[in-house]
Amino acid sequence: MELGVVGLPNVGKSTLFNAITKAGAESANYPFCTIEPNEGVVSVPDERLNVLGKLYNTQKITPAILKFVDIAGLVRGASRGEGLGNKFLASIRECEAIVHVVRCFDDPNVTHVEGSVDPIRDIETINIELSLSDLESVNNKLEKATKRAKQGDKSAVFEVSVLEKLSETLNNGIPAKTITFNSEEQAFVDSLFLITTKPVIYACNINEYDLGKDENSLSYVQKVKEYAKNENSEVLVISAKVEQELTELEDEEKQMFLEEYGLKESGLDKIIKLGYKLLGQISFLTAGEKEVRAWTITKGTKAPQAAGKIHSDFEKGFIRAEVCTYEDMVECGGYTKAKEKGKVRVEGKDYVVCDGDVMLFRFNV
Repeated sequence: MELGVVGLPNVGKSTLFNAITKAGAESANYPFCTIEPNEGVVSVPDERLNVLGKLYNTQKITPAILKFVDIAGLVRGASRGEGLGNKFLASIRECEAIVHVVRCFDDPNVTHVEGSVDPIRDIETINIELSLSDLESVNNKLEKATKRAKQGDKSAVFEVSVLEKLSETLNNGIPAKTITFNSEEQAFVDSLFLITTKPVIYACNINEYDLGKDENSLSYVQKVKEYAKNENSEVLVISAKVEQELTELEDEEKQMFLEEYGLKESGLDKIIKLGYKLLGQISFLTAGEKEVRAWTITKGTKAPQAAGKIHSDFEKGFIRAEVCTYEDMVECGGYTKAKEKGKVRVEGKDYVVCDGDVMLFRFNV
């Protein structure tokens, strides 16, 4: 799963990126310290893997991974070439979702590119620039489709009708996801990989001393929540500074540190959970002495396609899947005992994989 991280300069975007990926993107108190997109890969925390690892005395534990792409701070007018322009936005077109970092703290020592703190203005500035970036892409496709339509291409006539609707909305600085399409139109829109059709997680970056407080008491956060509610986006509250401090701690110290702030989990854990929820992602597990591993799939994936995540031959030659829930596997103490107790099911091609399924695939190529 791949998430693009966007936000105005000096909102804590690169600090957060550094913290959750330890990728070392430069972070400083001046605009455009991130010039080229930075990429970082982070392991998805899943305690089930450690439990199965001990159960199987496994040699290797391989978690699912989450990729973050950190984009240089956008500014008002980027679509017209202001700041660094928006040419680098191409690098997040292939991301499945956007993490939009919003500054929700006051600090006279940290410069704000607009001169004052206003989270809604900042969000709309980014949304306008993303919309205008999409507009350029849509208009290029519209020009080509219009030529084909004039030559009698029926599919092009359909494309023009959709692209014109997109162009009108984006030209007003409004994200494409606000438009309602029928299933055929939506399939075409999905093929365009527009940034403003992607689901968004607004990450409210607050001061360290506001962590653990009732979020209803944080005025900036409440404004973002109200805004996000209108577009069905998700919101999480983090402190990029605290996330950075967490990376320096061992697991036991990290848990104590979180408890001091009254937190149950880190910002990274929150982002992963919301990312999975937004994109309908789940994990199935494979376990053995050589390796215990988590595999990310989309909710609703059937057994052969899940097998294909491991290797294409598994999908091509799929015969059946032997399935046990994680809970039953742990309770029984391993695959052999689970099978003896009738907890291992044999499933065919139509089986829809569930989160936490421990699976063994049988195939023949």
